Amino acid sequence: MCGVVGVVGFSPVNQSIYDALTVLQHRGQDAAGIVTIDENDFFRLRKANGLVQDVFQSQHMQRLQGNIGIGHVRYPTAGSSSVSEAQPFYVNAPYGITLAHNGNLTNTAELRNNILKKARRHVNTYSDSEVLLNILASELDKYSVYPLTPDNIFSALEQVNNIIKGAYACVAMIIGHGLIAFRDPHGIRPLVIGKRVINEKQSEYMVASESVALDTLDFEFVRDVEPGEVIYISQDGQFYSKQSTQRLEYRPCIFEYVYFARPDSLMNGISVYQSRILMGQKLGQKIAREWHALDIDVVIPIPETSCDAALEIARILNKPYRQGFVKNRYVGRTFIMPGQTVRRRSVRRKLNANRIEFEGKNVLLVDDSIVRGTTSQEILEMVRSVGAKKIYLASAAPEIRYPNVYGIDMPVANELIAYQRNVEEIAQAIGADKLIYQDLADLVDAVKEGNPKIDKFESSVFDGCYVTGDISDAYLANLQNSRRDITNNAKNQANSKESENLEIYNVGG
Repeated sequence: MCGVVGVVGFSPVNQSIYDALTVLQHRGQDAAGIVTIDENDFFRLRKANGLVQDVFQSQHMQRLQGNIGIGHVRYPTAGSSSVSEAQPFYVNAPYGITLAHNGNLTNTAELRNNILKKARRHVNTYSDSEVLLNILASELDKYSVYPLTPDNIFSALEQVNNIIKGAYACVAMIIGHGLIAFRDPHGIRPLVIGKRVINEKQSEYMVASESVALDTLDFEFVRDVEPGEVIYISQDGQFYSKQSTQRLEYRPCIFEYVYFARPDSLMNGISVYQSRILMGQKLGQKIAREWHALDIDVVIPIPETSCDAALEIARILNKPYRQGFVKNRYVGRTFIMPGQTVRRRSVRRKLNANRIEFEGKNVLLVDDSIVRGTTSQEILEMVRSVGAKKIYLASAAPEIRYPNVYGIDMPVANELIAYQRNVEEIAQAIGADKLIYQDLADLVDAVKEGNPKIDKFESSVFDGCYVTGDISDAYLANLQNSRRDITNNAKNQANSKESENLEIYNVGG
């Protein structure tokens, strides 16, 4: 999962993109990048591993000149944390194109082969985003005109959408033209549009993964980019849009609302905050109905995505709601940290249990979801160590039993705690006295209440149904093997500190 942003303005956009990336930091903490186009039509690029505040120092910001730019925050879905895969990527021909991508293509291997053999383009990383960029460049290269017209751009993107499969929300720039934004035909990954009026004749535009980025910079939320839609904003602020491919069944990713998105964001017409409140109501009603015999003394959320749901559960059960954990806000989210060992080690640095809220009590802990189980196991051990008598754990999401292929770091089934286990076995594995999951139907109802026009969601991690229709057992097996190979390669690269430092210098500019 990543975060993208693009801004077309009439004054320097470097600070605006930086500020937007800071509020999208929750979507990726592995790497960050910004590229702008200066007055001489040169790309100005800075990208490196690390948080936004660490990647961009004053000397970098001063070099990021120009009134149009895009940015990206990344976490790796294939095990590689190499800075060479930080985004945005760029190619020099045609014109000069740069791109940032949130999501995951599902036919990358085929595309990579075709690019080399048919378009004679070399892809230098494992990233499917670089593959996507080269396909876009190849399609734009078929128009031997300068400048490209909006219709040329829309036609090229129509072909791109016909070629690639999977989940994608992208922002791109073409030297001498402007900014492009586009989204997959199912709308799996989010992308929103904002507008800021300068005067009667001029307006600045912004596209971003979440509406919170628009709010931060005083852009008015206009709407979501529609599934299969292409937005083109010229460097002088002219706005164009077209449905470039047939819109398929609208199926946004439901896990965005469970975990990834900020509660103050609005995506696909749905308030993330409201959806989490309703998740708590649904789960609270289930506990009251099916688990009323549990001797619960207190309801405590595992911070912080689950806090809103836990408050509703406590209200419905008529039990005290308490904040039993103190969070170190200077440690990143453990789910998006690369590597099981790092995740496990970071839990104790991230959370500390407040003994007074646990000692001698039967506690209902509430979490947003349980993925690999390592975090849950560590937290439950911590809670027992401070004197809790019984620990019941409730998850606002159903059991995660299947790999994700659309941009979330769950590509291997046997890494998931719920894989080939029933609920009792999962509870035993993580050390819970009782384990209570949300029903999938209730989760869907909780989220879609904000926008009844959306009837279904991309929920493959819960039900194993892949909306793009191209995912087979063989595909998942190949994905697992590729993940292992890439992870091993990344570890080998990390062992060479000198080589890695050189790479950072070259990319960072």
